[in-house]
Amino acid sequence: MREPTIARNYAEALLELARKGGDLRSWGDMIDGVANAVESDRRLRVFLESPRVSIKQKNDILQKAYGAQMPKTFVRFLQTLVRNRRQLLIPDIAHAFRDLVDEAEGRVHASVTVAREADDRDREVIASQLSRAFGKNVVPHYFVNPAILGGVVVRVGDTVLDGSVRRRLQTLRGRMLGQR
Repeated sequence: MREPTIARNYAEALLELARKGGDLRSWGDMIDGVANAVESDRRLRVFLESPRVSIKQKNDILQKAYGAQMPKTFVRFLQTLVRNRRQLLIPDIAHAFRDLVDEAEGRVHASVTVAREADDRDREVIASQLSRAFGKNVVPHYFVNPAILGGVVVRVGDTVLDGSVRRRLQTLRGRMLGQR
């Protein structure tokens, strides 16, 4: 089984636990916090991946570190990851969990490239137009690229909507050269 599939399976299990816990947002924050710690703290990562440290020792440390501040079910989830030797997938699980929450809540993320920095009104218009076009709540992430000259380029998953002036000029150029 591929690692992304394994991470998604664990994320689905975490989603069910979070639903039972009644708070998807706080569970997302918890798994993100643990994932950030695993990614940023070299000592923690080495500790978790070390075969010299027993599973029991790792789980005892997780209990001491998170037991007082996180729900018991969440800590047991982390301990299960360690027991199944999947603790290094925590960042992937966190990412998959966020994707599942977005999917469950009818939300998609869009990469929106503009030629110049958009003001608040333009951002609101773009977000509402994208939400209407995709039939979901679209969360735009804005990037500035002056090379597109104007307009916008939107990426949602594998879908690319190129409404840039640069693309329109290329299309016009192709038509003009093709008509000769």
